[in-house]
Amino acid sequence: MNKFFEAYSLKSDVVAAAVSGGADSLALILRLHDWAKTHQVKVIALTVDHRLRLESRAEAEYVAQLMRQHGIEHHILIWEGEKPQSDVEAEAREARYDLLCGWCHQHGVTTLAVGHHCRDQAETFLLRLQRGSGLYGLSGILPVTNRNGIEIIRPQLNDNPDDLKAYLRERQIEWVEDPSNQCEDYQRVRMRKFLPQLEQRTGISVQRLAETAAVLARTRSYFEDKIAGLIANHVRWWHGAAVSVSRSVLLAQHEEIRYRLLSELIMRIGGQTYAPEADEVLRLSWYLENPDFSGCTLGHCEIFESRNKLWIVPEDRSAKVMTTAEWDKCLKSVPQYAKSNLPYKVRRAIYNQVMK
Repeated sequence: MNKFFEAYSLKSDVVAAAVSGGADSLALILRLHDWAKTHQVKVIALTVDHRLRLESRAEAEYVAQLMRQHGIEHHILIWEGEKPQSDVEAEAREARYDLLCGWCHQHGVTTLAVGHHCRDQAETFLLRLQRGSGLYGLSGILPVTNRNGIEIIRPQLNDNPDDLKAYLRERQIEWVEDPSNQCEDYQRVRMRKFLPQLEQRTGISVQRLAETAAVLARTRSYFEDKIAGLIANHVRWWHGAAVSVSRSVLLAQHEEIRYRLLSELIMRIGGQTYAPEADEVLRLSWYLENPDFSGCTLGHCEIFESRNKLWIVPEDRSAKVMTTAEWDKCLKSVPQYAKSNLPYKVRRAIYNQVMK
């Protein structure tokens, strides 16, 4: 825990932690609580009751009881409504993060800790390798990420899950075994059960896979710094509602840089958690080399060329046309754009942002 916070400085004096009742998350909250007591940091435990199993409420109450015993503030968040009939694992994960991050936003907490460890990293690497992921996918789970303004930290990412269980045994803490962790309907579970065979037959261990992901993550960090520099120096933001970049600057970039830059801008303007599919962004990148490129939609964005610039605005499916009077009214709030001679779609995007 100390090594993590030495490497990644904490930006808040309050940390929420996702605690399911499993060994990984219980070790996380207790270790985090011990660390926090000597660093003037408050720790809050959050448990999501997905209501996918009859036992889920009792498990959440067990966590609540355990947190009371250790003097840790605790809240149970419930996934309400109908549950999906397919792709349950992915849908539950998205719902869980929505609930956790939503609670953090509501209570002014900017940091959320989750209990991923090195075996999770190894599993993720193999799952993404199977899907044919590139550099970003094979970089695996990152120690620190951001989701809708909430900093997600993973202090146990380098830890072995067996060591986390040993820690709980030393403290005489019982944990909950989720039966879904043994259900081979889930690809991650099948991959988890394959890992010991992989090491036995090839010598490729969990630790080696996690180390490989870490090496790739360093390369990913280089690309991210390069993209951040291009955005800072060559991308113009129009009231957070649209962006523009010189087409010649864009086309001068290496194909990989261009692809990464487009992915990042489309994700931001489209308001999505993830970038569009790689094949779709690459196809757009290639289309831009054609002088006759007229525009397209991708990732909830409209992308078009005007005045030697590439523009990206949120996709607007409304049939309503913005009038001159409406734009003049908008300009009272953003007078800096009065003489900008912006394309209509950009003016409409700014209007939608300002007047909403």
